[in-house]
Amino acid sequence: MENIEVPEYFICPISLQIMKDPVTAITGITYDRESIEHWLFKNHNTICPVTKQPLPTDSDLTPNHTLRRLIQAWYIANGANGIDRIITPKPPASKLYVLNLVLDLSVPRSKIRALEKLELLAKENERNRQYMVEGGVRNALVSFFIQCYRKCDINGLDKALTTLSLIWNISSCETMVENHEEIVDPIMWALGLDHEMQNHAVIKNHAMCVLRSVIGKANSGTLERLRPEFFKKMIGFLRESCVITQKGLDAALQVMLDTSSLSRNRNMMIESRAVFELIELELKFSNKKTTELVLGILFHLCSCADGRAQLLSHAAGIAMITKRILKVTPTADVRAMSILSLISRYSATSGVLQEMLKVKTVSKLCTVLQADCPSHLKDKAREILRTHFDVWKNSPCVEVATLTKYV
Repeated sequence: MENIEVPEYFICPISLQIMKDPVTAITGITYDRESIEHWLFKNHNTICPVTKQPLPTDSDLTPNHTLRRLIQAWYIANGANGIDRIITPKPPASKLYVLNLVLDLSVPRSKIRALEKLELLAKENERNRQYMVEGGVRNALVSFFIQCYRKCDINGLDKALTTLSLIWNISSCETMVENHEEIVDPIMWALGLDHEMQNHAVIKNHAMCVLRSVIGKANSGTLERLRPEFFKKMIGFLRESCVITQKGLDAALQVMLDTSSLSRNRNMMIESRAVFELIELELKFSNKKTTELVLGILFHLCSCADGRAQLLSHAAGIAMITKRILKVTPTADVRAMSILSLISRYSATSGVLQEMLKVKTVSKLCTVLQADCPSHLKDKAREILRTHFDVWKNSPCVEVATLTKYV
């Protein structure tokens, strides 16, 4: 396609790609629908990227049928040159269509079909998702979910939760969270579904994604009212390696990170053996995002004596923290070094200090001092080395000259 001239007006100003579904904004500029909807609804921009004029999110995007036909004709004319004709995306649903589907949710014989249609709409494009929120779909699905919980009925629940996870964060939903705080109990019920139930994996993962959104917008009062059962279910979800998806895993870890800011919640997590399970999880499913989240939670839990004790009781606890330093991301470095700093200050028994020698934590701290990393990390490493210099200097596992050089 490099040798084929593409008319400039075929190109979307945002994506710089040939438009598949050209639409004209009220500012007079034509964009590809997917790109401008992402600009408006996902990035929450309200300025036209070309003219810099106001472009409200509720403004009309008019299909440019003439330009679409020209682009299609161009594709056909250049078919012999190896250019495949594009398939025009479906237009967004109308608000009336969405409202009718919401009404169908209250009719027993049509609710499953309505759920299927809503799921398809939510997966298609941003405009559909925006219309769905404006049309009350989010509230209707929350009510449906609560009814499923009260009746212990999972029929259609997988579709409802899939759709909810796609539309929950569109527009502001603080008020909704306040009005539907009771959704936490239905989510806990969904997470506890038996493995033999149909679609239990889909239900659990999407329920966790919804929970992440709920907790992310929740006020301190909601977080303070969480019960021990909540954290037991969270830990139980982390153990289900045959069910959990990466998206569900990251959602669960984000929930734990968001709730661990309160001392009360940290204590309940520790009682549920969260520290042990997080270390096991990191050893099995390590990737950058997961590691950052795990280390963030562990840092909060290690601010408690019981949390540090649980980490130190795990055979791979200190070793795992040590190995992640300078190997993942700057955020992971900060969190891992902070954990080691807490252990050094408050839990540095003779056995712990020997373990740090054995798993090469001391060597890693020396490496941090040589590495190109922020000064505050080097300060933490230097502080740890200075604090325990008298113990480590006599060990055959580390050179005294090296220690002396950096402390």
